[in-house]
Amino acid sequence: MTNTTTTGSSTATTATGGQVTGERADLLATLEKHRQFLRFTTRDLTDEQAGRRTTVSELCLGGLVKHVASVERAWVGFILEGPSAMGDFTAMTEEDFAQRADDFRMLPGDTLEGVLADYAEAARRTDELVAVLPDLDLSHELPKAPWNEPGARWSVRRVLLHIIAETAQHAGHADIIREGLDGAKTMG
Repeated sequence: MTNTTTTGSSTATTATGGQVTGERADLLATLEKHRQFLRFTTRDLTDEQAGRRTTVSELCLGGLVKHVASVERAWVGFILEGPSAMGDFTAMTEEDFAQRADDFRMLPGDTLEGVLADYAEAARRTDELVAVLPDLDLSHELPKAPWNEPGARWSVRRVLLHIIAETAQHAGHADIIREGLDGAKTMG
């Protein structure tokens, strides 16, 4: 996505060439900035390095990219279909949680190239959706989850802000992991 500012009004071009302006351009430009920070942490790495843990947590660079792609895809599903797209987290089993944990790991057969391509596809889909949605105020009730207030609703705008925050947070995690891996820094 490319972004320009003209006399106080932002314009952005999505990955597929569509144009957005104003608030949509600002949201997508901010999201793309944090996506780029996250992607940049993986520069010049091997698949093995992308899967290596450098802290006591389970986090690795390839796993963070996988997780952020999965989260972005899930929230886009929520925008389109409502809470049914995400399921009832209160009904999840230990096996379900173990499968979700795989989002944070490079599994056998995963490649950094493949993980980044999947992330690019998730980003493309989000950008396209933001460009064509008629109303950023459209809202759905949040799915049942211990961390969601019962009955709370989020608008498309709020979901996009959440995706931005999630991406930025994990870009920061990735920076720490990369510095521990080989001393390279992304943001500082």
